[in-house]
Amino acid sequence: MEPKPQLRIGPLLRDWRRRRRLSQLDLALRADSSARHLSCVETGRAMPSRGLLLRLCEAMDIPLRERNQLLLTADYAPAYRESSLQDADMVSVRAALNRLLTAHEPYPAVVVDRVWNVITGNRSLSMLTDAVSPTLMHPRPNVFRLTLHPNGLAPRLINLEEVREVTLGALRRQVASTGDPRLESLYDEISGYPKPEGTTDEDWAAVPPRPWTPSPVEVPLRIRTPRGELALFSTMTTFGAPSDVTLSELGVELFYPLDDATEKALRSGAAAIA
Repeated sequence: MEPKPQLRIGPLLRDWRRRRRLSQLDLALRADSSARHLSCVETGRAMPSRGLLLRLCEAMDIPLRERNQLLLTADYAPAYRESSLQDADMVSVRAALNRLLTAHEPYPAVVVDRVWNVITGNRSLSMLTDAVSPTLMHPRPNVFRLTLHPNGLAPRLINLEEVREVTLGALRRQVASTGDPRLESLYDEISGYPKPEGTTDEDWAAVPPRPWTPSPVEVPLRIRTPRGELALFSTMTTFGAPSDVTLSELGVELFYPLDDATEKALRSGAAAIA
């Protein structure tokens, strides 16, 4: 017989609270409840109302997809819709993404989902992916695979070890933040890629982090290309206050040149593509 909803939802909320490193009192204050009631909820002695459950999710900054799952576990209706980018009412979103990608040229830009699969990119992105194995581009490329796979950008990265260290660290934090098993599986895959020839096991492990050459940004991408070395850094753009699961998981990574030589190479390459 399936456990009652309060026996299912309590342990899940406790796990999220511990993942956020909050005490019961801290969380109760944030969610306008009491530590006593929260304790009863976590142990299955009390059933949270739908309103309290939503407040707890908000207080713990739980992703929208997981909020819906928690609501369903508690036998409540989901609070957030999940659309397809191809839906008719997403026309304005698609247009905004296309404008953003196009306006960013001649610099590369890419739209990714929560697990860093590439949804779309601008024409300049091809300057980074032209030497990537076709097997990594289908059925859908993944940013982390493109960057660190031996058949991806990895052989052309001048600073591969530092890019790998920072990339894996960011992915570990995202796994801890979301609890998404897909991201955990991606981390296991990426961290298991073989090290390049001439790299020691100690360097490849990169634990603890080593001091790197100072840079205006934490870790730029330094890539060997037919047009010379490209030095790039990136920023992430997301939708503000989304109420749709799909939109909440979209991100736009925008790449920028770190020096004049890269700026000239990108503009020259974009002119050749056009």
